[in-house]
Amino acid sequence: MTGTSRPSSMRNGTIAGAALLVVFLAAWQWGPGLFGIPSFIVPPLTMVADEFVRAWQINHLLFHTSVTAAEVLVGFLLGSLLGAFVGYLLGMSPTAEFALSPYILALQIAPKVAFAPLFILWMGFTVYPKILVAILIVFFPVMVNVLTAIRGVDPDLVNLARAFKATRAQIFWKIEFPSSMPPMFAGLRIGSTLAVVGVVVGELVGGNRGLGYLLTFGEGQANTPMVFVSIVMLTVVGGIAYLAVILIERRVLHYLPARSIGGSF
Repeated sequence: MTGTSRPSSMRNGTIAGAALLVVFLAAWQWGPGLFGIPSFIVPPLTMVADEFVRAWQINHLLFHTSVTAAEVLVGFLLGSLLGAFVGYLLGMSPTAEFALSPYILALQIAPKVAFAPLFILWMGFTVYPKILVAILIVFFPVMVNVLTAIRGVDPDLVNLARAFKATRAQIFWKIEFPSSMPPMFAGLRIGSTLAVVGVVVGELVGGNRGLGYLLTFGEGQANTPMVFVSIVMLTVVGGIAYLAVILIERRVLHYLPARSIGGSF
C-alpha cells in the first residue's frame, strides 16, 4: 500500500505545484494591472522578461551571476568545513566546548551585516569580504547540528566499543561520524541557502560585480524590473545550491529511507 501511494502522492504533488506556478505567473502578469499598481512598483512578468533579455545582452547578467555563484560556492564550502570541524571538536572535548562556546555564541549573536563594512575596510572591494560573511553565516547551523549529533550518540554503544578495546579514532570513525551525517546534512541544507544571503550582504555593502551589485545598480536607476531580475537570479543560485546538497545527501545516505533524508526537501 505504501509503495503504490508514494508515487501517487508525488504525481499529485507535482500537478499541484505546476498549477500553483501557473496561477502565480498569471497573477504576476495581470494582477498589478487589475489592482491599479503602477509598473514601477510591481512590473508585470513580460516587462521583467524583457529586462532579463536586455540585462543578459547589455549588463552582463551571466557574468554577475557566475561571480555570485562562485562566491556562494567558496563561502559555503569553507563555512561548512569550519562548522563541521568545530562541531566535532566541541562534541568530543567537553573542555573545548566549555572554553569556546561563549565566544562562538557571541559571534553568532552579533549581526552578520555589521561585519561586512569591517571586512571591506580590511580587504577592500574584493571577493574576500563577501566570502567571509558567507562563512560566518554558514558556520553556525552546521556546527550546531554536528555538535548536537555527537552529543546524541548512544553512550552504551560507545562503552561497548571501548570494551572491545576500540581506540578513540575508531570510535569516531565507526560510531560518531556516521551518526552525525544526517544532522550534518540538515545543517548543510540550511547553510546552502544562507550562503546566498551572506554573499549578497557583502555585495550590497560594497562591490562592483555580482548580483548584489546589479541589484543596487537597478535600485539606483529606479529600474524595478532589473531588481526583480536580480532577485530571480539569486533565487536560482540558492535553489541550485540547495538541490546540489540534496543530491549529494541522497548519494551519501543512500541507506536511509528518502523520507529520513529530507524527502522532497
